[in-house]
Amino acid sequence: MNSIQSFAEDSNAWPFAEARKLLKRLNGKLPEKGYVLFETGYGPSGLPHVGTFGEVARTTMVRHAFEVLTGMPTRLIAFSDDLDGLRKVPDNIPNGEVMIPHLGKPLSEVPDPFGTHDSFGAHNNAMLQAFLDEFGFNYEFKSSTAAYRAGEFDETLLKMLANYDAVINAVLPILGEERRATYSPFLPIDPETGVVLQVPVVDRNVEAGTITYETEGGERVEQSVTGGQCKLQWRPDWAMRWVALGVDYEMSGKDLIDSVRISGQIARAIGGNPPANFTYELFLDENGEKISKSRGNGLTMEEWLRYAPPESLSQFMYQKPHQAKRLFFDVIPKNVDEYLTHLSKLPEQDMKTRLTNPAWHIHSGDAPVEDAHLSYNILLNLAGVCNTEDKNVLWHFISRYRPDATPENAPMLDRLTEYAVNYFQDFVKPRKSYRAPNEMEQEALRDLLEVLQKLGPDAGAEDIQTEVYEVGKRHAFDDLKAWFRTLYEVLLGQSQGPRMGSFIALYGVEETAALIEKALAGEDLA
Repeated sequence: MNSIQSFAEDSNAWPFAEARKLLKRLNGKLPEKGYVLFETGYGPSGLPHVGTFGEVARTTMVRHAFEVLTGMPTRLIAFSDDLDGLRKVPDNIPNGEVMIPHLGKPLSEVPDPFGTHDSFGAHNNAMLQAFLDEFGFNYEFKSSTAAYRAGEFDETLLKMLANYDAVINAVLPILGEERRATYSPFLPIDPETGVVLQVPVVDRNVEAGTITYETEGGERVEQSVTGGQCKLQWRPDWAMRWVALGVDYEMSGKDLIDSVRISGQIARAIGGNPPANFTYELFLDENGEKISKSRGNGLTMEEWLRYAPPESLSQFMYQKPHQAKRLFFDVIPKNVDEYLTHLSKLPEQDMKTRLTNPAWHIHSGDAPVEDAHLSYNILLNLAGVCNTEDKNVLWHFISRYRPDATPENAPMLDRLTEYAVNYFQDFVKPRKSYRAPNEMEQEALRDLLEVLQKLGPDAGAEDIQTEVYEVGKRHAFDDLKAWFRTLYEVLLGQSQGPRMGSFIALYGVEETAALIEKALAGEDLA
């Protein structure tokens, strides 16, 4: 055993805890198939959002931790249930009327309202894969439609049919009385209309591998359960995939705890072993409501990536997966700066500490070494004072503050300037609200102005910070927080802000003095 494996055995980072749990499920041995299989599921009934990405990111973290711990080969399948029938038209898509005549058909057969792919399912699958590819995830995409129709699930579907009573009895206790009367784990696909039918099964023939159902017109139809002629209800379908593919690990949201239990019961009934499972808390929107793909009430992946690097999104996913978190625009700056902090600490940490560093897990142990030079929040405030849409304006100030940094040798910083300009224009600028200082605050600002003029343009951030503190202490503020809040509200138009010493050093002592003069003169800083 090498040293990193020994540290992994004792690491309290949650991906390593999950890796040890999976190793226990495997009894410490490599499965007969020759690899350990991780799976993530995606229902392409709506556009992918960052919750979908989060499941892949977190699973990848556990996968890498498991590889470090054991050295066993692994695979990751991103599975799309695109054979599922479209139940309603999502609220957040264009041209939804083209989908209405195709309600009930598999998502892989519903026309694409965006007009770019063969089907709505294909469009959403492509969006998911494009993002996962852009981020560099190592995964294999699998389509439910393709797998069913290719016969990949046939053997397990026949096991489902042979154990029909055990399968149906696992699900019935959670259904209402009316639903129990008509429930069938098998959903035949109408050969004429292509609709996934929700009809009761009136007979089944295990030897022939068929079910018989009754149409609304009273006609009895016998149909094979193999070859894509039937699909399974989602809980039996989940269990079937676990067994057919040999899934060893899959995580899911807190809302699926009962479904995990039921699908596990079904998997055991057909001779399989359910995977190790990790239950994560759900993401909430700005109002504290659960995020839904069909409602589109959460952040999309494209939106997050307009304002921040993808690593910051992984930082958000890594932190406290057992805790419900708001997934909205205002969480972005904090997660960018937390990621940058963890990344900067990594090179100086010993191996034991590195294994608890989120940046190590985000980059699968191979994190880039780069000094970001400035925090995201500082850049946001600089963009705010400059009121700019041009990142070159930010670089004008950055080059003076950090002459060793250029867009070429500091690519992370260069990316952050673009993100900061976008975030400022879309979220900070519309909310800015400057106020005039009262008499006591005017006196303190005049004091600060004199101090800055004496310091000169070459003063360092720490010296400036000390002087700002001293000015606040000399005046009748309730506490220093009130003094800094005054600076933020009067000079920046917001209630919170950066470390003033660092900000003034970046923006410029003379420029800040000019800003104070304008505020004291009653000019509109907006």
